[in-house]
Amino acid sequence: MKLKVIVHKAEEGGFWAEVPAIPGCYTQDDTWEELLQNIYEAVEGCLSVT
Repeated sequence: MKLKVIVHKAEEGGFWAEVPAIPGCYTQDDTWEELLQNIYEAVEGCLSVT
């Protein structure tokens, strides 16, 4: 499954990301590498609830 992820730089440092196809699916972290891992976990968590 492919999903569009939009990544933003956080004003206070780090990054945050959202998955527009899944309302309420957001994550954040201090580094790009950690954010990528969090995105997978966030999508998995959001899809397991629906």
